[in-house]
Amino acid sequence: VCVLSFLLIASCAWGNDETIRRLSSRVVEEETKAKALREMLAEDVLRRLRAANRQHLKIWRQIRSRSDWEAFRDRRLAALRQSLGSFPARNALHPRVTGSIEGDGFRIRNVVFESRPGLLVSANLYEPAKRFDQGETKRPGILICHSHHNPKTHPELQDMGMNWARQGCVVLIMDQLGHGERRQHPFRDKTSYPKTFRVSRQDYYFRYNVGMQLHVLGESLIGWMVWDLMRGIDLLAQRDDVDKSKLILLGAVAGGADPAAVTAALDSRISCLVPFNFGRATRDALQPPAKDPLERFFYSGIGSWESTRNLRLSARDGFFPWVIDAASAPRKLIYAHEFAWDKDNDPVWRFFQRVYNDFYRVPDHLAAVHGKGNVRLRPPAATHCNQIGPIHRKAIYPIFEKWFGIKMPAEEYRGRRPEAELLCFNEQVQPQPIHRLAAQLAQKQHNRIRLKLDLLENAQARRRQLQDDWRQLLGEIAPVGLQTVMATTEKHQGFHNERLLLKSDRNIFLPVLLLKPTSVERPPVVVAFAQDGKEAFLQKRSKEIAGLLAAGVAVCLPDLRGTGETSPGEKRGRRSEATWISSTEWMLGQTLVGSRLQDLRSLLRFLRHRPDIDAKRMALWGDSFSPPNSADTEFAVPLDLELPRQSEPLGGLVALLAALYEDDIRAVHVHGGLSGFESLLHSPFCYLPHDVIVPGALTAGTLSDVVAELAPTPVLLSGTIDALNRLVADKELRSLYREAWQAYRRKQHADRLRIQQGFPADSVGWFASHLR
Repeated sequence: VCVLSFLLIASCAWGNDETIRRLSSRVVEEETKAKALREMLAEDVLRRLRAANRQHLKIWRQIRSRSDWEAFRDRRLAALRQSLGSFPARNALHPRVTGSIEGDGFRIRNVVFESRPGLLVSANLYEPAKRFDQGETKRPGILICHSHHNPKTHPELQDMGMNWARQGCVVLIMDQLGHGERRQHPFRDKTSYPKTFRVSRQDYYFRYNVGMQLHVLGESLIGWMVWDLMRGIDLLAQRDDVDKSKLILLGAVAGGADPAAVTAALDSRISCLVPFNFGRATRDALQPPAKDPLERFFYSGIGSWESTRNLRLSARDGFFPWVIDAASAPRKLIYAHEFAWDKDNDPVWRFFQRVYNDFYRVPDHLAAVHGKGNVRLRPPAATHCNQIGPIHRKAIYPIFEKWFGIKMPAEEYRGRRPEAELLCFNEQVQPQPIHRLAAQLAQKQHNRIRLKLDLLENAQARRRQLQDDWRQLLGEIAPVGLQTVMATTEKHQGFHNERLLLKSDRNIFLPVLLLKPTSVERPPVVVAFAQDGKEAFLQKRSKEIAGLLAAGVAVCLPDLRGTGETSPGEKRGRRSEATWISSTEWMLGQTLVGSRLQDLRSLLRFLRHRPDIDAKRMALWGDSFSPPNSADTEFAVPLDLELPRQSEPLGGLVALLAALYEDDIRAVHVHGGLSGFESLLHSPFCYLPHDVIVPGALTAGTLSDVVAELAPTPVLLSGTIDALNRLVADKELRSLYREAWQAYRRKQHADRLRIQQGFPADSVGWFASHLR
């Protein structure tokens, strides 16, 4: 009888396999509406950004006094400080000079110091050649944060260091984290890789990797840069010859002003801030004209892959770039622009004037400098520069003379040195890679988390703790009501295919295929999802779907937002639309993982209310259709060339998290899932999409901890990959999931946790057996 039953199920499955493969995955066929689905995610984040900007303006208009402003400012600075990660206790800097250059009226010291335990900073210290004697007037201290274009040795930086040192200043120019001697990749010059690549841009591009690595740790790239700059201020302030009332911080034109402005906002020792190209509002070209012209601007900015500019939580908590700049008041501020500046139509300038003129009554502490043209024009029509160019410096000089007594000659000194002379590290002094330092911090975090969980009194308390921890990281994940916008049914031999378009209360649409066997009145259901959506399931898992239907199990295939039919595009890399949407979500206090988890939980609630589905028998299937990279793949590739295949572990991640919150799930199958966020810290390279990153994920524990709290729910992990999109060996996985194995053994159900490399040939039987 068993053999005959199996043959009957198999014959039904084989008959339906081709039928399922031929099914159209589209719920919305009309192209205009289909296009609206693809644009849904972008429209949603832009709408919420506009709402955040309007709310910001509303609050700003209610400020009437200095005390109002300071209360407004302090709340936002506290939120900014919290968003950056943790600032460690101030360790000893342990500065050492590894080289010295005598110049004409100045001296250059090649300096290395320790900004946090284990993290070395390389810097050039320019100082006057004349020895400082006690009783003499102390010198201004100038700290310059270079752009993302080039590190501390760039000629424009040398010009500033030499000229200001010749005029009696002490100037410190550090390599930003990930740049110059502190680069986090092996591509130092054109001989570092056999193919042609943009050598000078790799430091900049690798900000993406370093940013993601620090974010999963609960830190941020800009937070670590800001701490480095604060320690640079420490280095200057410790000198006997530096006037602590004349500490000046300049941020160069691209990626230098962002950390400089944040540093000045949080460090009151800084007397003057000069941030180039940071704080200015951008026009919203897509929004129709508003009654109030101030509402036509994005004051928060818009997300991108470069995380130092679009700060996480900034739109939600209101620490917009202009607020960060204005937080320097009543200290001195030069509002600086690389190109032309439309002073009369810049709303931010009005905001600054109100703060400086009305609230503090120090209008002479506010100034502006600018160039000409715009970024699209070429010199001489536009004043492009790499750091801070001659025309911009010329505008700064009279302001510095007025404020700090720094006089400059009519002609700048030119005595640039070869890069090799300005290098700080040597065979005896070498920096530690950031991924290695981050991995050490992650291990310490994990030990603390394990101790915290182990001290909880029972399994229910541990699960609640994990739920609370992940909820804080993911954003809004509570299920919402879904209404049916469209529903059609197609009848096939052995099953019905129902096409559903569901809508949430926030105009988020969820296209769904619900395949139900005709042989069972109220079947159990497997809900299956992946980044590639329901189309990939129909094409690549048709045999498994047919087998489940033949076994009397319904299959629900949703396109969670940004997947399948609602995907904004096929590109998923650093510069893709998917990445800017994901980073904008971070600005708004949300994550796309959290939003997709909310979609799934809302769908599960919807299915529970259907009389034709057995809501007590539901299973989850999170899949990936991105082929893993082979073990011999070359992973060390410049980021402007063709890269190894990127993984797509979204389905598995959402499946595990949904099971953590939905305690009635009967079984979970994850294929092609991520072994753990800690795998991002194994090398400088990572091939994960931005929208599966959860900032602070490692502060909530590991994915093994999540699986452990699912015990004794059956969990099948297959084809698990790491951050390089490599298959993880069974032996390594058993070590990584040690806590999960122990939890299942304690529940006397070790057989319910199963781990294997390939896609399981018996997945249909596995689901069916656990859904009986």
